[in-house]
Amino acid sequence: MAEFVTLDLLEGDAERGVAVLRIARPPMNLLTVQVVREIAAAASAVASNDAIAALVVYGDERVFCAGDDLAELAAMSSGQARAMAADLQDALGCLARVPQPTVAAISGYALGSGLELALGADRRIIGDNVKLGFPQIKAGLIPLSGIRRLALLIGPGAAKDLVFTGRFVEHEEAAALGLVDEVVAPDDVFAAATRWARRFVDGPSRALAAAKAVFEAGPHGLDRARTEWADLFDTEDRRIGTESYSADGPGSAAFVGR
Repeated sequence: MAEFVTLDLLEGDAERGVAVLRIARPPMNLLTVQVVREIAAAASAVASNDAIAALVVYGDERVFCAGDDLAELAAMSSGQARAMAADLQDALGCLARVPQPTVAAISGYALGSGLELALGADRRIIGDNVKLGFPQIKAGLIPLSGIRRLALLIGPGAAKDLVFTGRFVEHEEAAALGLVDEVVAPDDVFAAATRWARRFVDGPSRALAAAKAVFEAGPHGLDRARTEWADLFDTEDRRIGTESYSADGPGSAAFVGR
């Protein structure tokens, strides 16, 4: 049983629904090695559950995640850090490996490893009172998992500025940089994320997973796209979708997730 992470299906959805992964280590939802591993385990459970159409990742109405538990890092030896770096890096990138669409609903703060985790989501929705940043440099460290993804998202120059300075970014700059996708009122963050996630409850899950795989393939995206596209011809949803689109136009297919 996880101690600091919960995973629940929202009520009111049909056969396939939206799951909510909550980071629950108040007051600031700081990430320890244990918490990161619990998040990765929950993400893996989502990935293997066909009843989950999309995932919302949330902290609470006050804070998404204020970053690393620095007390734990201060007590960590170089040998321990080397031994667990690969596993922690992999775990912080877990949302990118979830085949379902994922959205980070960000309130209050998303800092350091918390923001690195959110970078793996397909969409980031923030309140207009949020502060974002990578302050690890001020502790003599660097982001373990997020530098490459950050540079791809906002460009290397802007990424270097955020990582090198460790400064905080507020909602207007975050949106201008492309660091986030939507800014809403603080009280609407979770609801906005849920609305976006529910768009995929009746969607073609295999095609959505294929599209995510191509995005994640990076420089090998063209090769991966050929494979994923061809493999979709083995799915029932491809047959349903093409026949329905041809006969009745877009938006009329009743996909079955196979």
